[in-house]
Amino acid sequence: MEVTIITRGKQLDDLVNESIRFKEVLVIGSDGEQLGVMMRREALDRAYDENLDLLCVAPNAQPPVCKILDYGKYRFEAQKKAKEAKKNQHTTEVKPLRLSPVIDVHDFETKLKQATKWLQSGMKVKIDMRFRGRLITRQEVGMKIMNEFTGKLAEFANIEKKPSLEGNTMSCVLAPKKK
Repeated sequence: MEVTIITRGKQLDDLVNESIRFKEVLVIGSDGEQLGVMMRREALDRAYDENLDLLCVAPNAQPPVCKILDYGKYRFEAQKKAKEAKKNQHTTEVKPLRLSPVIDVHDFETKLKQATKWLQSGMKVKIDMRFRGRLITRQEVGMKIMNEFTGKLAEFANIEKKPSLEGNTMSCVLAPKKK
């Protein structure tokens, strides 16, 4: 019996009981003691006598290593461990912010406050400035505004990617400073 478990999109293929196809295996008992090298059938009988399962823990070893254990409990513990690891994983979110080369003072201050709030909460901020129509000829104005914006955020952020022009969009990425 080949056991296939699907846990949130991930598939685990474990060699358990009858799905173990090796002729000889090194067996570890349920209490952790080494029982030695046995024929597959003998190892399965030993596991069944204890009302437990035989799990191949190292199929690439010479000879393959199998352990006598309660497979349901083992699977539950593995899923619990994976869930705990996922819970402790931290993902960094990148928040987008769009400026304009002809931005007004109040809009500039509002976007500055929003970026400050995001940076203080540990998020990265990607600042985009789109040059529309004939504004592309005035890139120096856009660069001045971008430098002023990043300068005012200097106490909260490090510049991860300097302002650069890609097509008609100038962008830069700011990362929060470590506390």
